[in-house]
Amino acid sequence: MTQLDVVPDSDDVFVRLCARSSLPMLGRVDPYGDLVLTAVEMPQFVAELDQELAGPLTVAEREVLSAVRRLAERCATNRSTELHLEGD
Repeated sequence: MTQLDVVPDSDDVFVRLCARSSLPMLGRVDPYGDLVLTAVEMPQFVAELDQELAGPLTVAEREVLSAVRRLAERCATNRSTELHLEGD
């Protein structure tokens, strides 16, 4: 497996956003476990990220969500890629 990119989130901004989200795919994010999403799941994942991005966010939240969204878009265009969300 080759790692193409990473979004650092040492302050757990993404995890906190997912924990407060009522959206189904973001709700699957586990702060202590790993979640692997395939290209097939990216349309829903991107749509949920867009919903969160449309709401009120801090600068840090917007930056992390935007970075994750860029990775999701990249994954959506290449069926051989996966998006790995790694917990602690």
